[in-house]
Amino acid sequence: MSYFEELPNIAYPSLLPNRNKSEDRIIVKNIFKRSKLRSDVDQAITAFNYYYIEQGMRPDMVAKKLYDDSELDWVILSVNNITNIRNQWPLEHNDLHEYMLEKYGSEENISKIHHYETKKVLDEYNRVIVPEGLEVDAPDTMVHASTYDPDFPDKKELLYKDGIFTQYLNFSKVLKTVSVSEAIREITNYQYEVKLNDEKRKIKVLKSQFLSVFLTDHKNIMRYSRSSDYISRNLKLTYNPRISGV
Repeated sequence: MSYFEELPNIAYPSLLPNRNKSEDRIIVKNIFKRSKLRSDVDQAITAFNYYYIEQGMRPDMVAKKLYDDSELDWVILSVNNITNIRNQWPLEHNDLHEYMLEKYGSEENISKIHHYETKKVLDEYNRVIVPEGLEVDAPDTMVHASTYDPDFPDKKELLYKDGIFTQYLNFSKVLKTVSVSEAIREITNYQYEVKLNDEKRKIKVLKSQFLSVFLTDHKNIMRYSRSSDYISRNLKLTYNPRISGV
């Protein structure tokens, strides 16, 4: 079942130059009508699996692989609340490179440093004293990172300044110092964009046994309720205020 197959219609005032009268209408799809997962299904962890989008995989290909129906690509997108596939679906290598060129202007700029990140550093007790992934704008920036170890309840403070990490216990006693080469790595614009793109590869997918529930709900949501504009469950009137003054 394709998404547009169940999308209801609206009777819109015709703007064609050869219309017979202002009441003439044309039938168009109501593209503003959207469905979503029922809250009880959306919150049920057992209703979903995680899926990793491989290089070159499109939503229709994922739907074909999971549900044996490529026209259910909209289910994949809807479950993940993807409304802009260009920005929310992982790009292929060539497309990602073109995006980087457009964003940064040149190959040279793509290779420039975007920011610095901390690497994980452990002490002699295998405790984390420098957590991984703290973003640092420049090597001489100060970083504060508070940690808590239930076996060592004293509060620890990690400071980074002038290329040196120093860990303090209760803000006074020096536990360990770490050189910048041990704890900091450069992240280029290229690495930054690849990471962002790869983070989009992990999506959730509806298990097959819940698919019929979702499709039934989708059909029901796409039906109109009775109102002053109601014509049928699949058609209602709408107005152009510039013509009707409504």
